[in-house]
Amino acid sequence: MNKNIKLAVAGAVLALSATAANAGIVIPAGDWTLDVNGNVNAYANFVNAKGTQTVTGGLAGKKDTTGENRTQGINTGLLPSWLGFTGTTRQNDLDVSFTISMQPNVSDNAGAGDAKAPLFRQSFITFGDKSWGSIKLGKDLGIFAADAILNDMTLLGVGANAGNSGASTTLGGIGSGYIYAAWKGQVAYTTPNMNGFQATVGITNPNQGTSTTLYQDRFGLEGKASYSFAANDVTGKVWASGASYKAKITSASEYTAWVGDIGATVSAAGFGLTGYYYNGEGAGTTILFDNGATSTGLKRDSDGGYVQATYTLPIKTKVGVAYGISNLDLATGEVAASSDLVKENERWTVGAYHPLTKHLNLVAEYNNVTSKSHRNNKNESDSVSLGAILFF
Repeated sequence: MNKNIKLAVAGAVLALSATAANAGIVIPAGDWTLDVNGNVNAYANFVNAKGTQTVTGGLAGKKDTTGENRTQGINTGLLPSWLGFTGTTRQNDLDVSFTISMQPNVSDNAGAGDAKAPLFRQSFITFGDKSWGSIKLGKDLGIFAADAILNDMTLLGVGANAGNSGASTTLGGIGSGYIYAAWKGQVAYTTPNMNGFQATVGITNPNQGTSTTLYQDRFGLEGKASYSFAANDVTGKVWASGASYKAKITSASEYTAWVGDIGATVSAAGFGLTGYYYNGEGAGTTILFDNGATSTGLKRDSDGGYVQATYTLPIKTKVGVAYGISNLDLATGEVAASSDLVKENERWTVGAYHPLTKHLNLVAEYNNVTSKSHRNNKNESDSVSLGAILFF
């Protein structure tokens, strides 16, 4: 099974035991073994938006221009539908692999319903050996904050932004508990697994997160370290990661953005508990650099995190509750009373994830999202999502 899909299943699926922790479709091909893998998921989403105010960077839904507050839509959840191809071989004492994947939509708001092009989130090679580690070159999930999203129970569901019909994905806990790891061109080294300890360091595409007004003049630097443990019926993982980017807004205005996080997850006797926290300067909120600084390069501080508790019932249904929040401060000199900039995005999630078969999970989620600005504008939305996700 594709490494990232396997991590998504093993970590964020939150031990839905017999659900999808199986290999994909494995095809021997000469010196190579080809693994065809992925998932298909779709949800019917019912959203009730309660606000009409301006919150720049807010994630809560708003009433539309006619005052309508209830919307419905069909969409994928946080994890897009996925078709991945991974080839592996052993040559000259090296484990060599390639991965290419695509992510098609399950809905489209265009008149004919066929305007959306699929995403291509992965295209990378790896080589290495268990004695010294491995090297990755190409596009894959970012290093910083990867464990935050992979341990989020809404990876099997929807989370925030359920009302964005026809989009590639929803947001899960992105922007209401953690910053998106994103999909980045990278050159990264991962150590061998040393009795549970493992670390990754890498450089990332210097054009990541840039726009017509923000540039980077060096590679991004990202890294993480983790320790996994198992004792009797208790399993868990502790991790920390960080990132540093140099951003330039004008030729006379530049700053160094940094962000770090720490998290832990533990499971025992059917119970699971996850806690996560991040803190940064100039890193923004929701997506790296998003509202991270003023137009003159004055950095804004941000922090947030989430807590999550789950329990597997005797019928194998996983039930869980999660709370997440992302905060964004004003820069020096900015005035709260006149700022519509988001101050916080807050989310409550209650979910149930039932393995109908070892590959197919039925999902039901309730999400409440509240967004507040620094001048105390406020929007709030509730959503109910019903659907299924199938791994292969």
